[in-house]
Amino acid sequence: MRRFLLLIPVAVLLAAVVVVLATEYVVARPSHRTKDVPYVPATAPDFDKERHLLDVYSPRQPAPSVAGYPVVLFIHGGNWNSGNKNIYSFIGRRLAKQGVVAVVINYRLAPAVLVPEQAADCARALAWTVQNIYHHGGDPARVFVMGHSAGGGLAALLATDDALLATHGLPQNPVRGAIMDDPAGLDMYSYLKELKYEGDEQYLVPFGRDPAVWKAQSAIYKVKPGLPPFLFFIGGKTYPSISSSSSRFRARLKEAGQLAPYTVIPGRHHVPMVLQLYWQHNIIYQQLLKMVGA
Repeated sequence: MRRFLLLIPVAVLLAAVVVVLATEYVVARPSHRTKDVPYVPATAPDFDKERHLLDVYSPRQPAPSVAGYPVVLFIHGGNWNSGNKNIYSFIGRRLAKQGVVAVVINYRLAPAVLVPEQAADCARALAWTVQNIYHHGGDPARVFVMGHSAGGGLAALLATDDALLATHGLPQNPVRGAIMDDPAGLDMYSYLKELKYEGDEQYLVPFGRDPAVWKAQSAIYKVKPGLPPFLFFIGGKTYPSISSSSSRFRARLKEAGQLAPYTVIPGRHHVPMVLQLYWQHNIIYQQLLKMVGA
């Protein structure tokens, strides 16, 4: 009897694994994944064969219009020093199932490079997307950016920093909207000047010690009239620095004449804010699909 009872948790775990795998199979069927596409030429002097890659998730059905499906470029988080696109295949699959071409990217990480180089990588991935996404069923005129945590800060730079994009082959900013999922790094200038929380000095590794760089890599200082629309989703129990900087960013958008819907999800911590994207019908997907017109 005792041995039988010990086997029960194992059986439950195996059943859960089967359910998850079955769910992923069902979700994967309507989509096609093109994996490990280089978005930087292999001949480039800084080419990184592991980090300069992206995956494209396309609906298997032809797009309802000749122009193609809307496109969402997703940037992962991870404190600017960790993370991998392969962890977020569930986001690509769920977006593709709902009529969106998803581009999930890697970018180089600290300490090998600093945030300016990471932002440049994201801009290069965006440029690749605009130039190539039609071959994957996407509409290059309807490209949106999305990011969680550090990826949210990088996505905000793509939506606001026209000079960054121009440097990497995009004289006109192609971003049609930005989805902020518990974004970090919107105002690292104020954050690193204060260093008010325990462990904050770790962020001097990816951002360096030059306050001019902190400000240049903070999207809040690039807010101006005419930006694309933003959607904010903030965890009710996220880090105070994320909720406060997001609120101030939204206030600046409003001052510039840009509305920015702002949803606080009660009881949600920082990491579960991205894990919830495993479920197709959560509030982020609901509002995202309206924004992109899927």
